Amino acid sequence: MRNFLAGTTKGKSKTAKYYHENPEAREKKVKYDMKYHDTEERREYRRDLQRINRKNGTAGNHDGKDVAHVSKTKTISQSQSANRADKKRNFFKKK
Repeated sequence: MRNFLAGTTKGKSKTAKYYHENPEAREKKVKYDMKYHDTEERREYRRDLQRINRKNGTAGNHDGKDVAHVSKTKTISQSQSANRADKKRNFFKKK
């Protein structure tokens, strides 16, 4: 479900404040993000997660669950907020 409140108020983090005060920098970041997420690698990544969501029956039913990677090959069902807040898993970083 889309968050229709997204972008209507400025956030409290340092990054959110910076982008709120520097619209040119925000525009540059948005362009970069769009280019990054348009790559075949990111499309494949999202496609795989969506396939798993459909298989588990959680796609589009607004249950608040996401498929989360716990390793490069293993996934689990996890709440959306926990999945997006989990910054401890850094196995996607290139070494």
